[in-house]
Amino acid sequence: MSRPSDHFDSPAPEPKVPGIAQPSLGLIGYLRFFWRQLTSMRTALVLLLMLAIAAVPGSLFPQRSSDPNGVTLYFSTNPTLAPVLDKFQLFDVYSSAWFSAIYLLLFISLIGCVIPRATHHVKALASPPPKTPARLDRLAAFSAFEVVPGETDASGDPITAASAIRAARAVLRKGGYRVRLFEGRELSASAERGYARETGNLVFHVALIGILFAVGIGGGFGYTGQKVLVVGQAFANVRLTFDSFNPGRFFTDDALVPYRLILNSFTTKYEQQNKDAYGQPIDYTAKVTTYDQAGTPTKSVIKVNDPLQIGGNQIYLLGNGYAPSITVRDPNGKVVYSEPVPFLPQDTNLTSLGIVKVPDGLSSQVGMRGIFYPTAAAAADGTLGSVYPDLQNPVLSLVLYSGDLGINKGQPKSVYTLNTDGMKELAGPTALDGTKALRLKPGQTAKIPGGLGSVTFDNKAPKSDPSNLEQSVPRFASLDVHRDPTQGWVLFFAICVLLGLLTSLFVPRRRVWVKAVELGDGRIRLEYAGLARGEDPGLDAAVRAIAEKHSHQLGLRLTR
Repeated sequence: MSRPSDHFDSPAPEPKVPGIAQPSLGLIGYLRFFWRQLTSMRTALVLLLMLAIAAVPGSLFPQRSSDPNGVTLYFSTNPTLAPVLDKFQLFDVYSSAWFSAIYLLLFISLIGCVIPRATHHVKALASPPPKTPARLDRLAAFSAFEVVPGETDASGDPITAASAIRAARAVLRKGGYRVRLFEGRELSASAERGYARETGNLVFHVALIGILFAVGIGGGFGYTGQKVLVVGQAFANVRLTFDSFNPGRFFTDDALVPYRLILNSFTTKYEQQNKDAYGQPIDYTAKVTTYDQAGTPTKSVIKVNDPLQIGGNQIYLLGNGYAPSITVRDPNGKVVYSEPVPFLPQDTNLTSLGIVKVPDGLSSQVGMRGIFYPTAAAAADGTLGSVYPDLQNPVLSLVLYSGDLGINKGQPKSVYTLNTDGMKELAGPTALDGTKALRLKPGQTAKIPGGLGSVTFDNKAPKSDPSNLEQSVPRFASLDVHRDPTQGWVLFFAICVLLGLLTSLFVPRRRVWVKAVELGDGRIRLEYAGLARGEDPGLDAAVRAIAEKHSHQLGLRLTR
């Protein structure tokens, strides 16, 4: 049939491309999405790994909270790198913004993981065991037995399907199963056990949250302080007496329990038998006397990894070294400075560096940069070095400067640094008149160039035995005073973490069914089957054991 002459063919419509109509999430949808990602177990594990990695710099770099002297020494030996590291808070790792962010995110993630799982677990505990499957022989662990007609149980009664199921219930309950009976054409018992597995899992996560919470609270209400004590010096638990003090965010001075401590002696023991480890420290012992609030004295000992417990504090022995006693006199012999100065060890042989500042009493301020050698030995070029950490040939080398110490303006200065800008070197390698650095042994005195006075390296050995080198130079001990009010809770939660983990690893989650089927010829077929909720290599053996116990409970030997 022909078309009219004025007919116009319209263009064919373009085929539609099938697509997915995706609704817009919106603000609430995106928030829900990010919350689900944050509270997933995968995210919690990633954050836990990140927290472990973030804690690594705390062991690589000295921390202001525990080793402020080490931080000062790091700045002096690495003047270019240290400020860069400090900008990234690598000297305050555990209080840094990035470490705190990971810590808080992990805390929130764990709470978001635990609450839904705990709710689901409570509902599971309240729900009865599930119905018995129709085909038990399709399950992974299966066993079946038959009871021939006329068989009787241990009491002499005929065995029926109902009595067999009642006996199975008794066996299962004795094995720790929750049991539910089903009646009908086929009698059966449905049982399950192993809820302690999920309970242990929840205990593990809740205890982990408890540890994070306790550590945060302990850090907020606790404090750490450091004190360097020379033998014979005393220390009182007052904030102003600490060399450095790092309080928590919620700390108040009321948390400082009054007590006093005196360092009576500090002894060391070095390896002397093994040539490969000659001079290595074996033991450090600090003997102290403590006085409680009532003034009662108590003799105590502080060792490495054996802190002293007093006033709710743990006092740890962190470091030690020598504190040469130096006396400075003016030209008339008047003492203007006299005290032991802790020198910081620079190597394993305790070659130590110390700073002495004499701001008053002389015609000009004097600064000294000293190096102490416990057992001095001269190299071929005449330079000194220490070859053993104990006192066998103590020598003190002093480089002297005169001028402005930079402390008149009241700005705090570190006692371990000496700014020599604008000062004149009186004795040392760059002294203009060629005067060498002063080298003194205990008891020796040397004149300060320029007629400023004299300096003496005091011998602190007993007057009855002035040649006693072991006591000629005082020792110092660096003490770390730590208070953590939640330490007991951290231990409790740590134990719960271990118990919960062991429970979740070794308690299997199982479901077991026992079915009694009456056959047409009077026989009774007993079927046993099990299903594991997870990995359970012992499921087959458990099902066989239930069948054997059931046969003993019935008082007969069943034929397979």
